[in-house]
Amino acid sequence: MIDFKDFDVMSFDCYGTLINWESGIVTALEPLLEKHGLTAAAERLLELYAGIEAALEQSYMGYRRLLTRVVEELGRKLGFSPAPSELNCLVDSVGTWPPFSDTVAALRALGGRYRLAVISNIDDDLFEQSAHRLEVNFDWVITAQQSRAYKPSPAAFRFAYERIGVPKERILHVAQSIYHDVVPAKALGQSVVWVNRRGRKPGFGATPPARERPDLEVPDLAALVSLVEQG
Repeated sequence: MIDFKDFDVMSFDCYGTLINWESGIVTALEPLLEKHGLTAAAERLLELYAGIEAALEQSYMGYRRLLTRVVEELGRKLGFSPAPSELNCLVDSVGTWPPFSDTVAALRALGGRYRLAVISNIDDDLFEQSAHRLEVNFDWVITAQQSRAYKPSPAAFRFAYERIGVPKERILHVAQSIYHDVVPAKALGQSVVWVNRRGRKPGFGATPPARERPDLEVPDLAALVSLVEQG
């Protein structure tokens, strides 16, 4: 069990942990497929998204460009060619992706005990479109645009540690993605809480399959807050 008194900072993945990106992704892509006479189950769309995005994140490009490339590659895999006007369907949807129902209350509660950081695979301006939905002022917002690296690259985390300026042993990272967050953070010796947002849903959703043991698993952020308050 984690001793929550050992930490001064709580860092969070954003999309998938604080923001319900799977819902946002599916909502953005389903109308695109319908325009081309196609349908796909939500889990199939998320699985395709996971593989395409992870492959593109092996080298850095801006996240806006990356999302348009995801749409292009999705079309190739499903047998259609997106029109130029359709390529930004994901980019244009990011600001509409909703927070999970427990996110805002949890961030407010945890912000009373810790300094808060976001470490996200996003562009600065795209995160700003989501920031008002989270309703807290983070002490640090660290993006792939700043680090020029996408998680799970260790470079993204090392950049974050440098920016935060606190020993990583005093930073507790909280994330939904085993692939993007738990594996690299644990490899670097950081303590990690896995927020198992998918629960009993099959598969890995919008993240590639990966396995690593976190220091703590919780079903949601409300459960994390409860454990912190008990400790």
